[in-house]
Amino acid sequence: MTGPDKLTTLGWREWVLLPQLADLPIKAKVDTGAKTSALHAFYIEPYRKDGELLVKFLIHPLQNDTSTEIECHAPVIDQRMVSDSGGHKEQRFVIETAVVIQEQSFPIELTLTDRDSMLFRMLLGRSALKGRFSVDSASSFLAGGNSKTP
Repeated sequence: MTGPDKLTTLGWREWVLLPQLADLPIKAKVDTGAKTSALHAFYIEPYRKDGELLVKFLIHPLQNDTSTEIECHAPVIDQRMVSDSGGHKEQRFVIETAVVIQEQSFPIELTLTDRDSMLFRMLLGRSALKGRFSVDSASSFLAGGNSKTP
């Protein structure tokens, strides 16, 4: 649902693309309880190049698939103490990258954290949703695709 005064409606889970990081779609949980979006990352290693702080990390973009790994590199824009849904605090690197949902492409902040034990490889937080999307918590994949394919 879109229009000049209406927001696009997303379901509680959607397929997204992070074209600057991976060429595979990622199934994300749309989480209005999370301020910032989070991406499953492991082997997170900060490094400096030409005086700039960057981070190298690996991702498993596909649910239930630990054999597909993609190496990513991104500038660090911040480091923040973040509380997870269980109230545990963790210092995380924050990067900015483009996200594509339907035909909309825009920059979002992503925190990097090990989500291997979580069902979704990515959380799409409310900062990414604000002014662009509303959420129908009873629906899934309103931006296209189904539980198996985008």
